Amino acid sequence: MDSKEEKRPADPLEVTLYTRPGCHLCDEAKLQMAPLLAEFGARLHEVNIDVDPALFERYNLDVPVIFLADRKIAKHRVDPSQFRRQLLDARRRSSHHG
Repeated sequence: MDSKEEKRPADPLEVTLYTRPGCHLCDEAKLQMAPLLAEFGARLHEVNIDVDPALFERYNLDVPVIFLADRKIAKHRVDPSQFRRQLLDARRRSSHHG
């Protein structure tokens, strides 16, 4: 018997925002991403780089840094049309795996 689960719903897309308190570019990025996150049912995970020395070292001058799954897709600013394409591509990829 072939038991491929092709009808299984795709896992929610995971978006990680590396940020810090008081970062106006981070706040702007969140506002720009919010409607698209809702549209795609994506989960936003915010990470405060100031509480982790390794993340602070890596992203100090670059926040916000945005990852989609494990791929860095943006830093400093979000382009909403590009973000939409990246979410669409990730959704397509996740629906082909599984």
